[in-house]
Amino acid sequence: MARIVVLGAGIGGVPMAFEMKENISNEHQVTVISDSPTFHFVPSNPWVPPKWRTPEELKIELAPVFKKKGIEFIQKEATKVDPENNKVDLADGSSVDYDYLIIATGPRLAFDEVEGLGPEGHTSSVCHVDHAELASKDWEEFMENPGPIVVGAVQGASCFGPAYEYLMILETELRRRKIRDQVPMTFVTSEPYVGPLGLGGVGDTKGMLESALRDKTINWITNAKVDKIEAGMMYVTEVDENAADKKKYELPFKHSMMLPAFTGIDAVRHTKAKGLINPRGFIIVDEHQRNPTFKNIYSVGVCIALPPVEKTPLPVGTPKTGYMIESMVTATAHNIRDELAGKEPSDRPSLNALCLADMGDTGIAFLAVPQIPPRNTTWSQQGKWVHLAKIGFEKYFMRKIAKGISEPYYEKMILKFMGVERLK
Repeated sequence: MARIVVLGAGIGGVPMAFEMKENISNEHQVTVISDSPTFHFVPSNPWVPPKWRTPEELKIELAPVFKKKGIEFIQKEATKVDPENNKVDLADGSSVDYDYLIIATGPRLAFDEVEGLGPEGHTSSVCHVDHAELASKDWEEFMENPGPIVVGAVQGASCFGPAYEYLMILETELRRRKIRDQVPMTFVTSEPYVGPLGLGGVGDTKGMLESALRDKTINWITNAKVDKIEAGMMYVTEVDENAADKKKYELPFKHSMMLPAFTGIDAVRHTKAKGLINPRGFIIVDEHQRNPTFKNIYSVGVCIALPPVEKTPLPVGTPKTGYMIESMVTATAHNIRDELAGKEPSDRPSLNALCLADMGDTGIAFLAVPQIPPRNTTWSQQGKWVHLAKIGFEKYFMRKIAKGISEPYYEKMILKFMGVERLK
């Protein structure tokens, strides 16, 4: 019997456990370790602060779902991944041995890299549902005394879509409340221009997003390095193409949400085992999602190491989108299944990107095949249908997770949108 341990229970970890279980015989055990008792649908977090969603609507209790699927669930925090001894140490002093480990933890949110950043500082976050709930309280206070809003992503960030979404969701909410005229809005990003999204742009995302900001009278600062944040004030340096200081800004705000840079979680980034992680603590994987040094360790999702798509004046990471993660999950499940059967891994993830960016009462959708250029397919569209499609997809995804069903969620959506049989 092989014990296959999945570390993490998010958008990568939960489907990973389902698909792994479906690909192996019952003589093997699938175990999930998570510090949270619930699954969170992270893409909907930007809807929580203005109360378009409640936190509870985005959560699913994991224990009953895993029990129904015959998957062992350990709800404890992992403190150390020990690849040399094939075990994961837990916060209560116990440990879990594994034959195969799949690291699907998501990232550590590196708020500490910018003074004053994050929920324990002076800005809000929508990276976690609990942070979004705190942002909701800050938003309530803001509505009693509105003023300037600053939204964006700091240097080193790799997930930019939620910043654009949150900005436009708040703008829509302000218009609905008829107080938009009282609220100057500024978008601050380490991206070299509006719209690359860590992907070097997809189709006309630059034109679409610039047009959206211009249409809503939102100012923006690109190539922006956030120096520090104080209560009600953000200090930003705009750099030139050589990363030399170009202009200094002092941006007052009554409400701010800034996405942080990511690192690997503490349980892996402090490991002394050479060859598991890169300098930022992300898991090094080969084309089969397997670590080249510790070949019984696989990894999927935001916690894997990927090089930047393009050279930029400020550090800009490469996002790992839901569709991309889905393909990592399928490849990993098939490769471990093959290893159990005495075969070499052969499946590779497709690494395509699909994004539905909600813009409040409209939206922008884009597809990159593959995610990293040069690409075979580049497709982007905008319209109110994207806003509605994102709502529908949230309900569809949550329903399938609650039932313990593993299927290509994103692939099915793409095929429906594009009217094609498959993507190559």
